[in-house]
Amino acid sequence: MAQITQVKLLDDLDGGEAAESVSFSLDGKSYEIDLSEKHAAALRDAFAPFVSSARRTGGSTSAARPRMSTRSSAGAGRSRAETAAIREWATANGLEVSARGRIASSVLEAYENRGTTTAAPAAEPVVESDAVAEVEAKPKRRTRKKAAAEN
Repeated sequence: MAQITQVKLLDDLDGGEAAESVSFSLDGKSYEIDLSEKHAAALRDAFAPFVSSARRTGGSTSAARPRMSTRSSAGAGRSRAETAAIREWATANGLEVSARGRIASSVLEAYENRGTTTAAPAAEPVVESDAVAEVEAKPKRRTRKKAAAEN
């Protein structure tokens, strides 16, 4: 079975046939209204003196305009020299930081607060002695069924 669905726009002012949907914003609120050619022209004529004197804000309707990428405020705008200094400071203060890539926010926060707080000293590496390495193995735990069967 074939089905045809028709969408018919009705003029929101007089109920007649509408030619288009017109979008506009006023006082920070966006509106859309379906209007005939006559009413759409009247709306544009009414706005014309205000539009000609106004300045554009917000987004543009052009798809060709490149979008600006958003960067986190923690790492935005840092130079290579500054990130190198942060890495050097972090390593000297025992914080783990990679040689390349993104610097962890905890490291950046510690770096920014370095004058107000003292960094924790680097932890000493744990070296196992032979005595500790040869800890007696605990006997395996038996399940209740096996323990009951042995008794």
